[in-house]
Amino acid sequence: MFKAAELLTRIHALANPERALLLARFFQTGPGQYGEGDQFLGLTMPQQRQLAKQFRTLPMAEVEQLVQSPWHDCRSIGLIIWTLQFPKAGPAGQMAIYERYLQNRRFVNNWDLVDVTCPHIVGAYLLHKDRTPLYELAAENYLWSQRMSIVSTLAFVRKGQFADTFALAEQLLSHRHDLIHKAVGWLLREVGKRNEEALEEFLHDHRLRMPRTMLRYAIERLEPAKRHHYLRKETA
Repeated sequence: MFKAAELLTRIHALANPERALLLARFFQTGPGQYGEGDQFLGLTMPQQRQLAKQFRTLPMAEVEQLVQSPWHDCRSIGLIIWTLQFPKAGPAGQMAIYERYLQNRRFVNNWDLVDVTCPHIVGAYLLHKDRTPLYELAAENYLWSQRMSIVSTLAFVRKGQFADTFALAEQLLSHRHDLIHKAVGWLLREVGKRNEEALEEFLHDHRLRMPRTMLRYAIERLEPAKRHHYLRKETA
């Protein structure tokens, strides 16, 4: 059976210091930035996914070692392993992965880690359950929990369920961080791809309160005349 130590050895063997420096700048790891202090080894996403597939049978405790690593690449691979394990885990196994994921959410601490994994674990687990945990995440004073709350609803949007996306978007309208504005706008755009009328109803009620970045992301796929209309500052 594979062990986390073996996977860590393979990860470090693929380290690319030059690319690691580029990633550290891209994910804003400098003082006062959203990814402050994070460390990268420089693996590409295809490399990470390939390793995750090869080690997808790692036991939960072994995966958790990766998720709690100081290296971003290791955390990413561990979280991807959980997304691969989740669909075949059965009800008890899925609950265990979901709970362990949330228990470790302080390690899910950049937008790529959130976006690649939470719809496939948090969203998938809550698809047929009470969605209260998402509103609790949105209320936490932690940027990544808040992003997790809205991005998890991608699992619902893909099933034609939009109510929680709209409700959480409204809850996060006054958020001050650009990464929340982008995430909310992205999810609203995903709704609009499936039901443009529903998106426009939300925009009609909230566009004047929406941060500009959020609004621009939300209307990105609308026809030019509609985009122009929603970007106007005055009321319609």
